[in-house]
Formats: sequence, structure tokens, C-alpha cells
Amino acid sequence: MAGELTLRINLDSTVPAYRQIVEGLRILLVNGKLAPESELPSVRRMALDLGVHFNTVAEAYRTLAEEGWLHLHHGRSARVVFRDVPDPTMDQMDEFGRRLRTLIAEMLAKGIPADKLTAEMHAAAEGLES
Repeated sequence: MAGELTLRINLDSTVPAYRQIVEGLRILLVNGKLAPESELPSVRRMALDLGVHFNTVAEAYRTLAEEGWLHLHHGRSARVVFRDVPDPTMDQMDEFGRRLRTLIAEMLAKGIPADKLTAEMHAAAEGLES
């Protein structure tokens, strides 16, 4: 992974480490921080860097490969591939909307002010547009 890109996970989180890796890499992929043909660190290198078992990283890489983001070369490397963005179904759109509303409600319930939440959503949207 390019030197300026960092990925961090919280081993104390209730979110499994492999999910944190998937989500962190997916953000980098969607935001264009990892371009097609970029080579990711080996499973063992990433595991050492993050302080997790190599199977944790391998699971994350497999998940992203199943989503069409990575091409895995067994024992060699993981490369980012060009990925056509699929058209979501209406059911997927409804599910994503429900999940977003649930996350917003959770954030508000934990005391995050609405203006901070709004600012974060705007910042995230701007990151997708650039």
C-alpha cells in the first residue's frame, strides 16, 4: 500500500478486526486512494503492521475479492482491479437507507450533536465527489 495510506484497527472494538480492515480498505477504494493495479501489502505484512493474525487479513482480502475489488494471486499479492459500479436494486437501496438511519439514530443516542453529524456526512459526501 502506498506510503501515505494508513489503515488502523481497534482491537478493543466490538467490530471484528477483519470487518474493520474490509471497511477501511473499502473507504480507500471508493475514495480513489487505491487505484486499479495498486498492489496491497502481502497478507503477512499487513497482519504484522496491524498486529493481527494473518488469517484475519486473508479473510478481509477474500471478502474484497468477492466484492470485485481485488484480484488475489495465491502466495504472491493482492491487486486492486478496475470495478464497474453495479446498479443497486430497490431492495438494496431500501436496506442501505435503513442501515444509514439506524447508524444516525445510534450516533444521536450516544450524544453526538446533530450539527457534528451533519458536518461529518457532508465531509464524507465531499470525499466521494473528489
